[in-house]
Amino acid sequence: MASATRSNLKIRPKPDSQTKESAVLILFYQDEDNIKLPLILRPVYAGVHSGQIGLPGGRKEKADADFYQTALREAQEEIDINPADVTVVGHLSDLFVFASNHMVHPVVGYMKYKPAFLIEPREVDQLIEVSLSTLLDKSFRGITNMVVADNVEISAPYFGVDGHTVWGATAMMLSELVSIINELEEDAL
Repeated sequence: MASATRSNLKIRPKPDSQTKESAVLILFYQDEDNIKLPLILRPVYAGVHSGQIGLPGGRKEKADADFYQTALREAQEEIDINPADVTVVGHLSDLFVFASNHMVHPVVGYMKYKPAFLIEPREVDQLIEVSLSTLLDKSFRGITNMVVADNVEISAPYFGVDGHTVWGATAMMLSELVSIINELEEDAL
């Protein structure tokens, strides 16, 4: 799910001493007959991720013991989940986002109930609940051309979710998650 621009870079930007550490939470929960997870639409602001779809999360603070705590704290701040009710099961591969110079640590967890989400409007414009079956369905994936920062046109793979285009780092993390689930299903057969 990396864009052609990212894949074709001959000199890849790398983390440095100015790189910010952050974590996001991939949170599964049961909603009737569906397993779902929340995505957020960020508000429009002066920044590289303005108006984009992402996972709840944000920058690690000094008080955070680890990236698990960062992901849970940020999810609580952004969508009002109770961290004590989340069972963390692990993490995905770290992902360097060179557009914002962030090293993102994706944390995976689940809740035994559907949260009563309450969004923080300064950080979240809209909550999007996506079913796992949508992410696993290849018909919801594609490639699109889009204009990003500084009017650069890129060709980017994406997940189509409820009329939204989920691309970039979020799509890459979700793609890794889908690959792991598919491998587990194959191993179970």
